Order: sequence, then C-alpha cells, then structure tokens
Amino acid sequence: MGTLVGHVAPGFVLLVIGFWHLLNHIKLHVQNHKTYHFLPWFPSIKIRYLELYLIMIACSMSIAMELFIGPDRHQPFDTDGTIPSNHLHNFEHSFISLTFFVYAAFAILLDKFVPNAQYELTHLLKGIAFGQQLLLFHLHSADHMGIEGQYHKLLQILILISFITTLMGIGY
Repeated sequence: MGTLVGHVAPGFVLLVIGFWHLLNHIKLHVQNHKTYHFLPWFPSIKIRYLELYLIMIACSMSIAMELFIGPDRHQPFDTDGTIPSNHLHNFEHSFISLTFFVYAAFAILLDKFVPNAQYELTHLLKGIAFGQQLLLFHLHSADHMGIEGQYHKLLQILILISFITTLMGIGY
C-alpha cells in the first residue's frame, strides 16, 4: 500500500461502503423514524451477506498485496525468518485489513447463530476494529512529517469519530 494506487483503492472501497451505509440509514429512518434501528451492515436483496463478503474479499486482496505480491521476492519474511524493517509498514497495513476481515466473518457468524444481541455484538466488533485501526494509525504516523503527517492526523480524527459513533450505536 506504499503507492498512490495502494492508498486510493482501499480509500475508494471504504468511501463506497460509507455511502452505501449513509443511503441505507437515510432510507430506513425516512420509512419509519419511530422504530428506526441502527444496523451495522445491510443485507442485499439477492445475497444476504454480499456487503460482508465484499469486505472479506477486499481485505483478503489487501493482505495478499501487502504481504506477498508487493514485497521483493514475494515473501514477507527474510531468509532467516525475521521481518525486515522496511516491511513493517506492510504488516501494519495487513493488520488493519485483518481486523476488518475478522469483523465481517464474525458478523456473518453472529447473524447465523446468535440472533439475540447480534447487532450489539457486531457493533462492538466494529468498534474494536476501529479502535485497533486508530492505534495502528497513531503508531504508524509517528515518523510522518509535513503534509503526509497532517494527512495521517486527519485520518486519525476520522477514525476516532468512526470509533466513537460506532460505540454509541451499540445502545441505539
């Protein structure tokens, strides 16, 4: 994800998912604002878990790009089994994708097997994913200066807002 495309493509995917959620929440609130319930994900008409499957596919592609396709020799580790210091950022990016993959997988499992409190647990999982992303962005941004450092600070603010609003959605 060290290239412009590697930053723009995941950002575009998150933007599309964000607009999908915004439009669905507006639609649900307008239809019946008195019984509106904040949903963590939205089932599609033909494939119930399409949104979650797409998140899992995008995260898998991101992890593969970071750890196996992008690095030299297509290996994330050195020949002695250690992580080279110039590949640490690849692991940071992969961990961010991994937490969203885990969120999507558990959202499917919770929907299938735990009908009571499934949305609250799913919101908690999403909150944990945003919290972990905030921590990694904070640690990842420690050495960024100039415009890139300011961009990372802005991203940390957006992640913090997402984290707080997701946790607020647990009780709503």
